[in-house]
Amino acid sequence: MSLHDPAEVRAHLIGAAAAGHALTYSELLEHLGHGFSRPRMRALCKTLGAVDQEAAARGEPELAVLVVRQSDGLPGQGWWVAGGGSEHGYEGPWEGPRAAKFIRTLQQKTFDYWAMAKADASG
Repeated sequence: MSLHDPAEVRAHLIGAAAAGHALTYSELLEHLGHGFSRPRMRALCKTLGAVDQEAAARGEPELAVLVVRQSDGLPGQGWWVAGGGSEHGYEGPWEGPRAAKFIRTLQQKTFDYWAMAKADASG
């Protein structure tokens, strides 16, 4: 399984979104058949960017916001630097309660979208 395959990464993230939960970087790497390492995490982050570009082109909510650090449940610096917060008008800190509330709101939008899509597909 490849860290560099946006379709494969997307499939794992859609599954998590439809189930209503985020994944840590380690969990997603494990789902893709890899152990955690900084180089693998960086490669995964590049792929997450491609996944979100494709989602935006389809009119779907972003998925990379579902990939979080185990330590605090927030996306890593790369997500923030790539404009993850500013694209949504958020100009606050990248850590702490304000950031957590902002991230939960974005994640909930993604969860709701994919739960509805799953229900529509099965229904």
